[in-house]
Amino acid sequence: MEKKRKLLTIGRFAALHGINKKTLMWYDEVGLFHPSYIDPENGYRYYSYYQSAVLETILLLRELDVPIDEIRAFMKHRSAASMQQLLQEKIDDLDRSMAHLKAVRKTLSYHCQNMQTLLTMDLSEISIVQEKERSFITVDIDRDTTFDKQVEMIVAETKKYQLRRLHDASYGTMIAVDSLRNGNFEDHSKLFIEIPFPIKKDGSHIRPAGDHVRAFYRDAAENPALCYQRIFGYAQKHGLVLSGYSYEVIINENVIDQTADALVQVEIPVRPK
Repeated sequence: MEKKRKLLTIGRFAALHGINKKTLMWYDEVGLFHPSYIDPENGYRYYSYYQSAVLETILLLRELDVPIDEIRAFMKHRSAASMQQLLQEKIDDLDRSMAHLKAVRKTLSYHCQNMQTLLTMDLSEISIVQEKERSFITVDIDRDTTFDKQVEMIVAETKKYQLRRLHDASYGTMIAVDSLRNGNFEDHSKLFIEIPFPIKKDGSHIRPAGDHVRAFYRDAAENPALCYQRIFGYAQKHGLVLSGYSYEVIINENVIDQTADALVQVEIPVRPK
């Protein structure tokens, strides 16, 4: 009995570590973590405080989704070196998961902002918005590039950056302001894709920070021309110069079934004359 008084029952030891006693019984059965003492008369399991550190190591590895077989092999031959290697591998896994979650959050925020715009937008309104500098990957297109082909090109680009889904990136099309001045309102020359994490690539396109004129149009044949004519009239009235590219994004693609129902947001960098 003196020996038992220095030990904890399975229930008390489980409670001490915030787990169910059935977990300890299962760990014993699979050969992962054994009691310090088993009463030969009634089979009751008892545990020592000195086992706490070992159990917490197992619980940590389980929380990190390390398979039981790997934990069992590790526990049989554990050392500072093997522990360091295992933890570093899990730190690398967590870093990748956190980076993905941050990217997903950024994309969700982008779509949420689009939904807010849909709920409050006025198709006839032209406004000036402040934009941060953004880095885009671009792909050249022309008038003959079909919508289907554009989707394939966007998917191919996102795969280059090991994104899990197409919706992990935001994307749209670009028209040079010079083309717009010449009346070529559908002369899209590039697809742009915003990868939701920092990238290093020569030739990436920088969308400048600062004032941008913003307008909207429904994706019908006559509407781009009307929209851009209104933008040029607004810029002339307010003493603004359009520069660079027009960036077009369909802001309601998540809630429509066909492109004919698309609402296009247009933004163009502007500066005072």
